[in-house]
Amino acid sequence: MLEFIQSPDDVVAVSIAERVTGEDLAAAMDRLDACLAAHDPVHVFVETRALEAIEVSGLGAHIARAMPLFGKLRSFGRVAVVADQAWVRAGTRIESALLPFVGYRVFKPDQRDEALAWVLEGSSVDGTP
Repeated sequence: MLEFIQSPDDVVAVSIAERVTGEDLAAAMDRLDACLAAHDPVHVFVETRALEAIEVSGLGAHIARAMPLFGKLRSFGRVAVVADQAWVRAGTRIESALLPFVGYRVFKPDQRDEALAWVLEGSSVDGTP
């Protein structure tokens, strides 16, 4: 389940728990596409809790939709991932190493507020979360 967290217009902030569906991925991509069309840079906050499954039906279409993002890497500012599972944190660190133009930081759940504050510091849009 994906829930959007209120944030400035140049920040995509989401909380994901248990299962990620195709609808979740589409909603996240829609929000990200809108942010990228209107802002440079765009910042991202992702909080995951007890991820159990990622729906694979239609995953190929979502990957194809995400591919153009590689050409926009310099449009990403700060990316914070808060995860309660070590495998998610490890995967994020690998992704960070593969995407050197993006400022990634990985946090544990007890650092959630710090992570969100760090992302919001990068925002240039007035507004409160």
